[in-house]
Amino acid sequence: MPNLLTELGHVYHSCLLAIWLMLVTVLLQAIIAMVAHRRQKRYVPGILDPTLSHESFVFRSHRTFQNSLENLPVMLFSMLLAILAGFDASALALLSWVYALARVIHMALYYAIATEKNPSPRSYAYSLALFCNIVLLGWLGSLLIL
Repeated sequence: MPNLLTELGHVYHSCLLAIWLMLVTVLLQAIIAMVAHRRQKRYVPGILDPTLSHESFVFRSHRTFQNSLENLPVMLFSMLLAILAGFDASALALLSWVYALARVIHMALYYAIATEKNPSPRSYAYSLALFCNIVLLGWLGSLLIL
């Protein structure tokens, strides 16, 4: 008799890979922010200099990591709910991969471009990831309510 988790793993394999990429991205962001923070001349553990802004890589790496911590839980729990509700695996995979890749692009642009301008190039990647999350929650709502 096949194990339910094994069956879900096969059906949602691509989604699980996207989750893996999301988690690796956040871990990488944490490491980059930690290293950048510790290389400061006046490093104080756990405290970010409030005078820093977008021109500082320490600030940008910290904000990139914090932004992921703020946004990733909603997507991960939405994906978990979608898997448990039997959401179409192909549609979920598409949304998951677009979200994951948009977050990687957001990270790269935030690291590379020091700007106070809004919207900045990273805003478009952020918006795409947010759009994926909104679409997934909308589809889930219609699936669960109707």
